[in-house]
Amino acid sequence: MDAVATAPDQAKAALAPFARLPVALLALGTATALLLTAGRYGYFGDELYFLAAGKHLAWGYADQPPLVPFLAWAMDSLAPGSLVVFRLPAIAATAAGVVVTALIARELGGRRKAQARAAAAYAICGQFVGTGHYLATSTIDPLLWTLVLWLVVRWVRTRDDTLLVWLGVVTAVALNDKLLIGAFWVVAGLAVLAFGPRELLRRPKLWLGALIAAGSLVPTLLWQRANGWPQLGMGDAVGAEVDAAGGRGSFVPQLLAGAGWVIGALGVVYGIAVLLGSKRLRPYRFLGWTALGVVAVFLVANGRYYYAAGMFGVLWAAAAVHFEALEPSRWWRWVPTWPVFVLSALFSLPFTLPLWPAHWLVDHPAAPRPAYAAEEIGWPDLADDVAKLYRTSPPGTAVVTGGYWQAGALGRYGPERGLPEAYSPSRGFWYFGRPADNADTVLFVGYDPSKLAKYFGNAHIVGQVGNRLGVRNASEHMPVWQLTGRTAGWAEIWPRLKDMRA
Repeated sequence: MDAVATAPDQAKAALAPFARLPVALLALGTATALLLTAGRYGYFGDELYFLAAGKHLAWGYADQPPLVPFLAWAMDSLAPGSLVVFRLPAIAATAAGVVVTALIARELGGRRKAQARAAAAYAICGQFVGTGHYLATSTIDPLLWTLVLWLVVRWVRTRDDTLLVWLGVVTAVALNDKLLIGAFWVVAGLAVLAFGPRELLRRPKLWLGALIAAGSLVPTLLWQRANGWPQLGMGDAVGAEVDAAGGRGSFVPQLLAGAGWVIGALGVVYGIAVLLGSKRLRPYRFLGWTALGVVAVFLVANGRYYYAAGMFGVLWAAAAVHFEALEPSRWWRWVPTWPVFVLSALFSLPFTLPLWPAHWLVDHPAAPRPAYAAEEIGWPDLADDVAKLYRTSPPGTAVVTGGYWQAGALGRYGPERGLPEAYSPSRGFWYFGRPADNADTVLFVGYDPSKLAKYFGNAHIVGQVGNRLGVRNASEHMPVWQLTGRTAGWAEIWPRLKDMRA
């Protein structure tokens, strides 16, 4: 009897490697695509900022917690100047998200096809693959949200309270990448109170995990308090950027477009409907309401659309599990789904990864390309142009930029061209230091020097920066100003320049 009873389990165990193979191939394919394009073009502007932040390691920064600056420092220390090595954490995080999404589908009762479909939705998601090309907070955060959701779903199924401690650990890491996971927990807590399982909130290990997560924030909170709570100013800065890009009305369309039109967007909507209405997945109904609540919170707060993208994994998993369970007699069971995934991937790939040579962006201005591809090009050329102007400037001239991208570029490429440290009042760069007290002349790289120029007797344009390919980006034809005749001390000037805008 024992042998007969265990035969199905033995067969399932024997087939397990084959069930996992599609998911492994999807994760490997995602990692390979990102690895092959990791060295294309150059650093993105935010990556240059993280490089600079990594040279000023601290427990906190004006605009984010310390995790990504630490990763930037570690990768650049491991292989200085290597763009591919620098982006390895982003590649690993994106590929891992593919696997964890499949694990969520398995916890929800999905078999091989459901796991593979959920993983495929993550693997072809334009938002995740596109940000997987960069090392940024928005790259690491979706993986951490997906891990949190997997642990939550697994706890609902198993009631293993050890998982709640691990939830605290993963949340702690997430809080040190971005603070957005806090919104998830507030909304999820309310959803659990309203729809269950309420016993989750009575588990001591949940509160032990919460204590771990809260404790991990103490160093950052101490840094914020010591520096005047600059993070509080980020809401207004982000809101202004969102308004300039279309405002709240574009939030949901951009969120669905980021998920991936057809497969990704339909999967998100379908997943919410399944979690709210499926009897089979009724224990997880609170996650459907959590997804809606998270979208509502960031929409009302005028946040960026991708702040809510961390919910994609569980929604795709729920959709895939429900689709797999449809009655075989229904016509849609005979519709092949993989061609749709492949076509979606082929359609989105040119918009998410830098496939073309850099000169293609000039020769074919209307060709599809990632949204920020042009902002990876021309940073060494910018440093060359500033270095030429610096060599003709008076000794002791300080270099100041209007934006933190340009300051980061000069920090990366300037020293090898004989440039001194660059300073900027923009966002977190303001905290990295100010010009020396004897710096009476300034080369200002930016369009509008007015805030700084009022402390100088003279300001005039001495040149401009660009890139040798002529790619249109934020720095092309940016003027360089020379400011002379300083009328106040830097200790007085610098605090008045701080600007949390990009």
